[in-house]
Amino acid sequence: MVRKGAADAGRTARAQAVKRARRPEVRLPPLVAFEGGELEPDGDYDGLEFREADFVGQDGGGARFMDCALTGCALDETRLHRARLLDSVLTGMRGVGTDLGEATLRDVEMVDARLGGVQLHGSALERVVIRGGKIDYLNLRKARLKDVVFEGCVLVEPDFGGARLERVEFVDCVLKGADFSAVTLVDVDLRAAAEVDIARGVDRLAGAVISPAQLLDLAPVLAAAMGVRVEAFE
Repeated sequence: MVRKGAADAGRTARAQAVKRARRPEVRLPPLVAFEGGELEPDGDYDGLEFREADFVGQDGGGARFMDCALTGCALDETRLHRARLLDSVLTGMRGVGTDLGEATLRDVEMVDARLGGVQLHGSALERVVIRGGKIDYLNLRKARLKDVVFEGCVLVEPDFGGARLERVEFVDCVLKGADFSAVTLVDVDLRAAAEVDIARGVDRLAGAVISPAQLLDLAPVLAAAMGVRVEAFE
């Protein structure tokens, strides 16, 4: 016979268990090679393979990419504001200053990206995996992330200010100088992150799950955020 207290504790533990992110299941159809040329604003790209394409400085604002594979493409200063990337795989993307502000990424895998200063402010990411690579100064201010996994990647000074993160996981991921100011977190799992360094917004971690070791690492910034002085007694 199970005691009532033990049963209640079990139900509470299950209710409090962090919900896992739903990963994308991208199955690309047979693709047609992109014939070249520049991106077009509000363009419609369906079932295409972009390989080693040079999109530096081009304007694809509002474009839709559906069932596409982009491999080794250059995106320096490429404008993809309000673009929609759906059921697509992005591999080896590289560039500085790529503008994906207010874009929509749904059922997308991004692998081994090397990006700097990429703008994703106000964007919507759902069922997205960002695996491997390094992204410097990622701007996700006021973005909405749901069912997103950062896996095996390095994020240098990512800005999540004012964003909403729901069912987001950081797995073997390095977070350096992250900004969580005014963020809203729901079922955000940081326990498997390789490194968690929070520069701002440590007081906004409600809704996240961290490991005991991470709690010890974050203790100094948590104490500072609470106005607690920590000094050895002499």
